Amino acid sequence: MTIENLAPLKEKKQRKHKPIVDEKAPLLPKHEGIAHDGFNGASFPGAVFNLSTTIVGAGIMALPATMKVLGLAPGIAMIVFMAFLTEASIEMLLKFSKAGKSSSYGALMADAFGKTGRILLQVCVVINNVGVLVVYMIIIGDVLSGTSSIGLHHSGILEGWFGVHWWNGRFFVLLITTLAVFAPLACFKRVDSLRYTSALSVALALVFVVITAGITIVKLINGSIEMPRLLPIVTDISSIWKLFTVVPVLVTAYICHYNVHTIDNELEDSSQIRNIVQATLLLCSTVYIATSFFGFLLFGESTLDDVLANFDTDLGIPYSSVLNDAVRISYAVHLMLVFPIIFFALRLNLDGLLFPSARSLTTDNKRFALISFGLIAAVFLGANFIPSIWDAFQFTGATAAVCIGFIFPAAVTLRDTHGIATKKDKILSVFMIALAVFSNAVAIYSDANSLFKKSSPLA
Repeated sequence: MTIENLAPLKEKKQRKHKPIVDEKAPLLPKHEGIAHDGFNGASFPGAVFNLSTTIVGAGIMALPATMKVLGLAPGIAMIVFMAFLTEASIEMLLKFSKAGKSSSYGALMADAFGKTGRILLQVCVVINNVGVLVVYMIIIGDVLSGTSSIGLHHSGILEGWFGVHWWNGRFFVLLITTLAVFAPLACFKRVDSLRYTSALSVALALVFVVITAGITIVKLINGSIEMPRLLPIVTDISSIWKLFTVVPVLVTAYICHYNVHTIDNELEDSSQIRNIVQATLLLCSTVYIATSFFGFLLFGESTLDDVLANFDTDLGIPYSSVLNDAVRISYAVHLMLVFPIIFFALRLNLDGLLFPSARSLTTDNKRFALISFGLIAAVFLGANFIPSIWDAFQFTGATAAVCIGFIFPAAVTLRDTHGIATKKDKILSVFMIALAVFSNAVAIYSDANSLFKKSSPLA
């Protein structure tokens, strides 16, 4: 994977002299006070952790279910393909941001399409990030309080430890988690302040992968599981349409574009952005492939939409209950620590939509608190009324996420305001838009058709 080095040579030593454009542009970090709090720029590891945390969130839990739909070989191939496509789209953002001197995604869209483009981007970020955060809360609720699927109840950790009580029910557990964890972490006003929680979240994701892989290998050795399907099951036209339902999940899994500029603007050394993107995508792709392979291998056709819900039964190996709890707790805490990274961009873009002419959000504590409280409350309510992470992924992935990740970067390239797009850039952009529109249109049709069949009375 390669990304053109977009940083001028004079910026290679210090980022603090990088000119900052309109502070109300979405995703633009607020630099007031940098000289007073000792912040001289984000480091390479901190940037990689923050960008990786933006990517490796809830999407990883739905990937084993995509293997069940696609089969192992096409599934892994699609993960790799989406990684390369993501890099290409980020390269487009960086290339045209340099040409237009845009230090935010919103400013880039405004440069290409005017105020309408900026507003459209902000709306999509708000929709996508609200959906993603709702998914995080749903998974945390599933892990701690349990979930029901196809008539079966999968016990949560607290249910297993203490039995069923009002205080470990889904609503109360999510309420306490919101007040004790999400609200405090959402109070940071600079994304680099989250580098330590992001590093811990990445470590916890790796713990989940290592434990899952270890369990699978032990069961392979003792012969208690078989190799999974390599190819999808295709019997009729409806089964073909079903294959496309995984596209929104794969699209959502790699969306990080709304935080690229924010992280880039805070870098101590601007020239590092190329290596940061490469390292991030390599790390995340490795984690995704390992999770998909070992998760589907471990549970096979019983793999649930949220694979964490599968870790509630006897795995057939020593210390099964301890390992189950370790897997679920590690990933639940991981999602808690990912929450503020996604929330950061959500709050900034919603503020840009509602108060485009107001002063900087970081200097208005009242507005900062009101927007933060309103968004957290909306996500909390959504998590208590949306039953499945697959439902949420299908909606956000087929609408806002595909626009943020692929359609908008390709549209900026085709618009080519500064006349720098190559023939290769334009061909790739047309392919990207056509693939995104076709795949997601089929996915939406397939999902709507499935819902219609479920709601129809049996003959």
